[in-house]
Amino acid sequence: MAIVHARVDERLIHGQVAMVWTNTVGASRIIVVNDEAVKDELIIAGLKMAKPAGVKLSILSLKRAAEKFGEKAYEEDKVFLITKNVTDMAALIRSEVPIKAFNVGNVAKREGSRPIKKSVNLTEDDEKDIREMVQLGVSVTAQMLPNESDQSILNML
Repeated sequence: MAIVHARVDERLIHGQVAMVWTNTVGASRIIVVNDEAVKDELIIAGLKMAKPAGVKLSILSLKRAAEKFGEKAYEEDKVFLITKNVTDMAALIRSEVPIKAFNVGNVAKREGSRPIKKSVNLTEDDEKDIREMVQLGVSVTAQMLPNESDQSILNML
């Protein structure tokens, strides 16, 4: 089955992701893709504690994620893929990871960013990546919770 949902959320796994999103999309495995997280034992420990019981967890670098999806390693799983930022999600798509849609859930304010909604602050580079992904046929939304509107993020830019 592979990827049932993909999300950009700088918090990675937290209450909303662990309980609401994982249950809503019916994920059997959460895959966190982030080059820093894969090297940080504290982050790894936190992700292991935050994941829901009975759901498998993989924490991968961008390169390893592209390799594993290229090998079709997760075809038996219902994967909920999470990246910390838009740049990483775009890199996965450019690496031909089969992501047909993704949701931008939480990106905090940082230098050079502007709010497009309450929980989403994007830089010009983020917006450029999103527009490129949409041009490639990827559906991009911005939702904190599944019951929010799933309209195209382009309506907010």
